[in-house]
Amino acid sequence: MRHTRIIVTHYGGPDALQVVEEECPEPKDGEVRVRVLAAGVSLPDLMMREGIHPETPPLPFTPGWDLVGVVDRLGAGISGIEPGQIVAALPISGAYAEFVCLPRRELVPVPPGLDAAEAVSLVLNYVTAYQMLHRSARVIPGQRVLIDGAAGGVGSALLQLGRLAMLKMYGTCSSKKASAVSDLGGIPIDYRQFDFVKEIHRLTGEGVDVVFDGIGGTHIWRSRKALCLGGRVVAYGLTSSLRGGQLASGRPGRRHRFRGIAIFGLYIAGGWLLPGRKRVVPYSIQWLKRLRPALFRQDLIALFDLLQQQKIKPLIAQRFPLAEARHAHELLGKGGVTGKIVLVRNGPSLESGVA
Repeated sequence: MRHTRIIVTHYGGPDALQVVEEECPEPKDGEVRVRVLAAGVSLPDLMMREGIHPETPPLPFTPGWDLVGVVDRLGAGISGIEPGQIVAALPISGAYAEFVCLPRRELVPVPPGLDAAEAVSLVLNYVTAYQMLHRSARVIPGQRVLIDGAAGGVGSALLQLGRLAMLKMYGTCSSKKASAVSDLGGIPIDYRQFDFVKEIHRLTGEGVDVVFDGIGGTHIWRSRKALCLGGRVVAYGLTSSLRGGQLASGRPGRRHRFRGIAIFGLYIAGGWLLPGRKRVVPYSIQWLKRLRPALFRQDLIALFDLLQQQKIKPLIAQRFPLAEARHAHELLGKGGVTGKIVLVRNGPSLESGVA
């Protein structure tokens, strides 16, 4: 049996994505073959395509951090899971494919009846938001938080989960996305019209308790200025390295996995050494998952429960068929996307967890 997957042939722009057809992979001992129903498209995918994310694999590779699919075939030694079961995983790479083989320990059961695109939104975006809120920032009701890029995939997740946590929320966004941020319980700040640091101090008087910064670089220091005494910046991304979905420098793509790590270290150290007790705390979903895998599973199961109860509702910006992954990257790279872009097995018509 043959299947389709997407490969990155060289580090660079969306043209680096190619569609290939090949023999379907066979699960090894301890592995499960999953038929992918939905794979998320995220900024880390774009950064890996450009070769600048710390998790960037050597070429050629298949991108795709998160997936929801159906158990298709079991390798030797597998128990406790059956063909036909819906599962989710965070493989970090490899999800842009019709079939993928993963270790049994990587799979988290998905409750029946959930929309596959909504369910896959929880795996990377909502777990990131949930863990930053409750494990990094340890928010308490009534605290004030600022969310950078509040209409995006992680930003909208932070707003929905922050509302459940009874936080006072502010979110930077373009004027076009202001209503989306307001609908999710945040006070929008147009970053193009206002200096967000001055606006936060105007609105709050003394600043916010937490800033969630996915931009990185020098923006982390700007975020720190929006804090009150004793506040913290939770830094979780390096999207400042991209412009229009490609390297901001404009240089040809190469594998520079640690380009942005050093500046994180400088800001973390500065937060501890400078007066004001304003800390910079790094967050990495993949490293927390590696160090504490049980927490990832526990938090994702809790989020599936919230989705079942309709207490959260992921925003799906657009659904693309797998073969149109390049168009999905182009759309995300242009910016201004509300919610999450998802690649789905049967294109935009997918309506349930089973295809």
